Amino acid sequence: MQGITKALRLHGRQLRHAVQQHLNKGIFSWATLISRIQSESPTVIIPHMGLENITVSEILRAKGEAEVGAVYWCDASNLVHEAVKHMTAHNVGALVVLKSGDMTQLAGIVTERDFARKILLPGRPAEETRVQDIMTEEDKLITVSSRTNILRAMEVMTDKHIRHVPVFDEKVVGMISIGDVVRAIVDQQHQEVKQLKKYIRGDYY
Repeated sequence: MQGITKALRLHGRQLRHAVQQHLNKGIFSWATLISRIQSESPTVIIPHMGLENITVSEILRAKGEAEVGAVYWCDASNLVHEAVKHMTAHNVGALVVLKSGDMTQLAGIVTERDFARKILLPGRPAEETRVQDIMTEEDKLITVSSRTNILRAMEVMTDKHIRHVPVFDEKVVGMISIGDVVRAIVDQQHQEVKQLKKYIRGDYY
């Protein structure tokens, strides 16, 4: 279990914070997480390869977002109401905002949190407000590339307190969430626990 052990040693605080964000609970323990992993049998999303070898591209492939047309986006001039309908239709929590629909031109990102804080709470009309009025703009936008290591992506997201990050390789190729990162880490842990059990039973010689 060298991959997970190394991750806990070097990135334990960020990993704990990320899992807390995903589970939305105030109390966390590694024993609880391991117990949950051992009691559940989640579908393997990424073949076991060790966290130090997993990049964002593996997460995108597991999500199916390496396919053409899987990037969910809107235009900065779209109405917020239209953007929220688009999120709901595709069951996503954020949209990449593009300039004139050009995948090479990022304008920002708009999330369901933006909608809640900047539309619902102040009582602004979503049918009359443009995405550009509530989005995180390009100069404040955090991105990763498909080559970014999963542990680095987790560190960036937890340090910057963000839940969604566009993946940009000269053009937008996808989006990852803190939930995607946590699931990938937990899945790798699950597979390492299974291998350890096989070793203990004597399946490995």
